[in-house]
Amino acid sequence: MAERADAAGIKKAAALIRAGGVVAFPTETVYGLGADGLDPKACARVFEIKGRPRFDPLILHERSAVRARRLFSRVPAAAARLMKKFWPGPLTLVLPKAAVVPDIVTAGLKTVAVRVPANPAALALIKAAGRPIAAPSANRFGRLSPTTAAHVKKQLGRGPDLILDGGKTAIGVESTIITFKRGRPMLLRPGGLPLEEIEKIAGPAAAAGKSVGKPLAPGCLKKHYAPKAKLRILGPGRAGKPGTRAAYLAFSKRPAGKYAAVAVLSRTGDLREAAANLFGALHRLENSGARVIYAEQVPPHGLGRAIMDRLRRAAA
Repeated sequence: MAERADAAGIKKAAALIRAGGVVAFPTETVYGLGADGLDPKACARVFEIKGRPRFDPLILHERSAVRARRLFSRVPAAAARLMKKFWPGPLTLVLPKAAVVPDIVTAGLKTVAVRVPANPAALALIKAAGRPIAAPSANRFGRLSPTTAAHVKKQLGRGPDLILDGGKTAIGVESTIITFKRGRPMLLRPGGLPLEEIEKIAGPAAAAGKSVGKPLAPGCLKKHYAPKAKLRILGPGRAGKPGTRAAYLAFSKRPAGKYAAVAVLSRTGDLREAAANLFGALHRLENSGARVIYAEQVPPHGLGRAIMDRLRRAAA
């Protein structure tokens, strides 16, 4: 069942959340699959609908930094500065959890991932529900992320109790995830907030080492964000092989040759536009029936870092 993300739809969705239901809703990054973040049984349904393994933690969404801080037991000074500068927005912080946070949300870890979304419908839903909402992306586990309500319906069908349709998401890639080690920021997942902006506020970020055991945050598994077709990243000077069973994801210029489908992320080479179009383009290329998708590399700075992260994981 789908509803517009207006006042009536949000009221219905909030009632479902309070009753233990699961609702797909828009954020500024991608669509989330949300449940009461303090209700373990409701959160368990999110894992079941997505086919998500229980070792992969969820992100809790709150409506303000003040309320979000209650979900942490400790907040480093640099993290507080990031909250003040970038919340609401596409930034997730992973910090020591408060006792109120259920273990199912954190996959048994002592830390919890939290953010305050900037999408008005998402904020209104959290406020109306009156509790934090646990929400990974509203897709099948490991598959392409959804940036429209149609993407959600295609992958999850009647799994959610309700899909709130708020149109296409603005940013188009998931949030940037940051944790702290000895007071220094550490990038766990590049996303909709460029790392360069974070470093201006919190100082130089350390690179996260290879995860051993449980991932510390969502979207950190080697294989993720994948279309059904095989995705191959083209190195510098490399070209795809045109054909009726091949599709092509270009950064700014159409390739030579005939393909089953071609998508151009940004004709002006704008990385923000490219990020916003990434998953929608991959959904269209997947729908072409191609067996392989050739993907061009993009400049690995700003939002290009997030784009390349998603492409590398999709190609793993």
